[in-house]
Amino acid sequence: MGETAWKWHVGKASYTPDQKAQIKALEADLEAHMAQAKPRRYAHSLSVSRTAEQMALAYGVDPFLARVAGILHDWDKVLSNDQQVAHAVELRVDLGVPAQLVQPLLHGITAARTLPEVYPSLPPSVWQAIERHTIGAIDMSDLDMVLFVADGVEPLRRDVPAIRRTREMIEAHEPLSEVYWSSFFQGVAYVIDTERYLYPGTLDIYNGLVLARAARNE
Repeated sequence: MGETAWKWHVGKASYTPDQKAQIKALEADLEAHMAQAKPRRYAHSLSVSRTAEQMALAYGVDPFLARVAGILHDWDKVLSNDQQVAHAVELRVDLGVPAQLVQPLLHGITAARTLPEVYPSLPPSVWQAIERHTIGAIDMSDLDMVLFVADGVEPLRRDVPAIRRTREMIEAHEPLSEVYWSSFFQGVAYVIDTERYLYPGTLDIYNGLVLARAARNE
């Protein structure tokens, strides 16, 4: 299986004319915002949006909300790392540690705080999913989990064992909560394996998910 070999599909979403127009407009905005500045990030965003749509169809989530959340989820990644930190500081994003230490986590939070003014017709659930797609949470909604997982497994991601395992879980239609756990856990393991800074809040989420899974399995 190569980098773009994952071809899992469930079906075709059915959208109203207004929803089709909104998707087209958002994709055009994303292209203008990101395609030249960050072409790989642009391709990734479109791939996430389509993967999220397919996951939504499979798991009974609104595919329109999943599609648009995927389109917009990395909006602030067009900024440099330093600009992302400065933007977070300007918006008073406070994760309890210096913003520089958690720079990779900031873009979802900042986008979720600024884009609602640009796209007021989109509901709060979209912004929550975008805010949580970098950090996760214990109490993830189904839409939150769909976007979080789609971001990690979309077909442009490398075919490494951890990603392959989560993709196989999706193909087998294992419970969405377990698919999310797999994606979250593998993300934590990657940070540890590469000896990177681990956001302390991640440990709280990890422990909360462990306890929640144990309670479900009693």
